[in-house]
Amino acid sequence: MSKPGTGMKGDTVKQRAEIALNNDFLRKAVRFTTERLKDGKLKATETLGNWEEWRERGRQIRLHTIAHLDYYLTQFAENARANGVHVHFASTAEEAVHLSLSIAERNQAKTVVKSKSMVTEELHLNHALESIGVEAIETDLGEYIIQLAGEAPSHIIIPAIHKNRYQIAELLSKDAGETLEPDTSVLAGYVRRKLREKFLEADIGMTGCNFAIAETGSMVLFENEGNARMVSTVPRTQITLMGMERIIPGWGDLEVMATLLPRSATGQKLTVYMSGITGPRRKEDADGPEEMHIIIIDNGRSLQLGDPEFQELLNCIRCGACLNVCPVYRHIGGHAYGGAYSGPIGAVLTPAINKNVAEWDDIANASSLCGACYEACPVKIPLHEMLIYLRRRKVEKGRSDKIESLGMKGFAAVMSNSGRFKLALKMGKLGQQLVVRGGEIRTKLGPLKKWNTYRVTPSLPKKSFRDQWGTLEQEIREGLQEMDPAIQARMEQHMKDREKGGGHGHG
Repeated sequence: MSKPGTGMKGDTVKQRAEIALNNDFLRKAVRFTTERLKDGKLKATETLGNWEEWRERGRQIRLHTIAHLDYYLTQFAENARANGVHVHFASTAEEAVHLSLSIAERNQAKTVVKSKSMVTEELHLNHALESIGVEAIETDLGEYIIQLAGEAPSHIIIPAIHKNRYQIAELLSKDAGETLEPDTSVLAGYVRRKLREKFLEADIGMTGCNFAIAETGSMVLFENEGNARMVSTVPRTQITLMGMERIIPGWGDLEVMATLLPRSATGQKLTVYMSGITGPRRKEDADGPEEMHIIIIDNGRSLQLGDPEFQELLNCIRCGACLNVCPVYRHIGGHAYGGAYSGPIGAVLTPAINKNVAEWDDIANASSLCGACYEACPVKIPLHEMLIYLRRRKVEKGRSDKIESLGMKGFAAVMSNSGRFKLALKMGKLGQQLVVRGGEIRTKLGPLKKWNTYRVTPSLPKKSFRDQWGTLEQEIREGLQEMDPAIQARMEQHMKDREKGGGHGHG
C-alpha cells in the first residue's frame, strides 16, 4: 500500500526509505537542492550579523503567542469579522473539508485556483473538491508539477525538489501535447501562459496563511512567483485555510518573522512578494475578492497545548530549514515519511497530531538525532529532543519492535558492567575474524543486513582504547619523573583520585 498522495508504496518508513535509496534521480536532485538552500541560508544569516539574537527574539514571540493562543485567536477572529471576513473554526480535518466544500457548493464553483498551502495538503482538499466536481488547480510552479505527477509535496518550500528538469519537461510535454525543451525558462513560460487563463476563469481563490495578525485581523502571504497575489485578487471568492498556530500579535512582530523566514527557507533577505490582506474588496479598491472566508483549523494542534514536551512544536513557522540540514531527509526525500509534512518537523508533527494512531509510530525513527535541525531552526525548536520523547512514548505503550527491545536490553546489560563489556569486546574480536576483509565488515547477515546494504561496518581495532590505556598510563608516569616536583605531585594525586573515583570507565 502507499500513504495517501505520496505515490510511494510501503507500510513503514523503512520500506519507503528503501525505495527512495534505490532511486538515484531522487537522491541526486534532493542532495543538490538542499545543499544549495543550506548554503544560501548560511550566507544570508552571516550577512545579517546578529542571527542568534534574531533567533531568540523569534522564539520569544512564538512562545508568548502560543502561551496566550486563545486570547490572540479571539482577537484575530473579532477583528477579521469587523473587516467583513467570514471566520470559521474547524476542530477536525473532516470539519475543515466540509466547510470548504459547502462554500464551493454555495457559490456554484466549477474551478478553484490555489496558492501553495501545506494545510490543504494535510486535509487532502484537492481530492475532496474533485469528488464534488470542482477542478482544483495548483498555481505554484512546484505544486503544479507534482499535481500533474499525481504526487504530494516532497518538501515544505520546494514541493518538486525530488525531480530534475528532464523529468519535469517530460511531465509538462504530456500536458502541453508537444515536446518542450528541458530549459527552465521554456518550462516556466508554458506554465505561466496556461495558468493565466485559469486565474481569469476561476470561481474561487484558495490560499494558505504564513502569518495572521491578531491586532488587525489581517493575514500575510510570503511568495516568490506572484501566483498567490493573483489567487487572492482575481477570483470573486477567497478561502484562506490556516492552522490555528499561525497567529502573531501585531505588525511589529512581523518584522522579526519577515527577517527569519525568507533567510531560513531560501537564503533570501526578503521574498519577492509579501502580501498583507485585511478583509474583502472595499468600494475604493481596484481588485480583491467580494467574499472572503478564513477557516482556522485545529486538527490535533490543540493536543500540544500544555504538553511540556510538545507545546514548542506549535512555534514552527514552516521554513523548511530543518529539512535542508537533515542527513536522513537528504538521502530519502520527503515521500518516505508518508505524511503531508516531511523531514524532522514531519517526523515530530505527524505523530504528535495523530497522538493515538500507531501507524505513525515509526516516523520518529527516521532521524540520526544529530541535532542539526535544532541548530538550523530559526525559532529554536528542540526537534531532536521531541524525537527522543516520541521513541520513548512508543516503547512505554508497548508498540516497539520485539527484537529491537531484546537487543536494547542486551546492550544495557553489557554496557552497565565493565566485566561483561570487556568480555564482549574479546568475543567480538574473535567472532569478527570470520567476516572481516581489508579492515571492513561487508557481510549482509543478521543485524548488519540493512546497514551494510548502503555502507560498510569498520572492524574492531586489534587494540582497543582500554587495552592501550595501561601502556599510556605507564608512559605518563615515566614522563612525570622528568617534571617539576610540584607539578609531578599534583598529577600523581589527580591519577590517584581518578582511580578511587571509578577507574577507567568503558572506553
